[in-house]
Amino acid sequence: MNRVLRALPAMVWGAGFLVAWELFVSIRNIKPFLLPAPTAIWKSLQQNHELVRNAAKTTAVNAVVGLVLGSLAGGLLALVAQRFRSVRTIVSPLSSAFNTMPIVALGPIFYNLFGATSEGARRIVVALVAFFPVFVNTLKGLTQVDPVHEELMRSYAASDLEFLRKVRLPNATPFAITGLRVGASLSVIASVVVEYFGGVQNGLGSRVGSAMKQSQTPKAWAYISAAIAMGLFFYGAGLLLERLTIPWQARRKSADR
Repeated sequence: MNRVLRALPAMVWGAGFLVAWELFVSIRNIKPFLLPAPTAIWKSLQQNHELVRNAAKTTAVNAVVGLVLGSLAGGLLALVAQRFRSVRTIVSPLSSAFNTMPIVALGPIFYNLFGATSEGARRIVVALVAFFPVFVNTLKGLTQVDPVHEELMRSYAASDLEFLRKVRLPNATPFAITGLRVGASLSVIASVVVEYFGGVQNGLGSRVGSAMKQSQTPKAWAYISAAIAMGLFFYGAGLLLERLTIPWQARRKSADR
């Protein structure tokens, strides 16, 4: 019941926003090719549900594969970086540099390397986008250990491996989950955006561009709605993963509210 009450303001605000949107378009008599009404978008979504579903499936697969690859690379490299300071000194600024590179620039480069018909280019771009938050957050959790815990483990003559397993990894888990949650949302954005700038015309991003070029704005918004729903699903999956792996953290957040 408490969860429903907490979600109620957002649901009311969302419903009010859609109603206001519908009234605004109707009262101002705005043409559908400029800004379609929510009802027009819903109608287009129903008429093109199979196309939207297939495009969403392609985008989702690329987002998941890229997210998994980026998260694994970020987590493993964070383990190496916390162990060797020289690696940390080299990798940290490089990862920041990759994070600032725009997707619109990376997309054409990887399309040229792997071919415009390959999904590999898109997945690598998503992996690079997801890598940064996972790497930075995991490394932070691995290195920012309570000095008391470190002293205690050293007093027990614990090996580096034992210290990693019993202190560093448990301490880094909440940080890594946070990075994964951020990476999950970014992976959807990256997957959609990189599709917009080339490759096979089979994902949500490319379908949005194609519909807009043909002045089928309600259809384009139908694809956009699918992308929004996918982003919310990925974010919700991240929250569920947090609840399953570190339930005490989720309970603490609920108590703070």
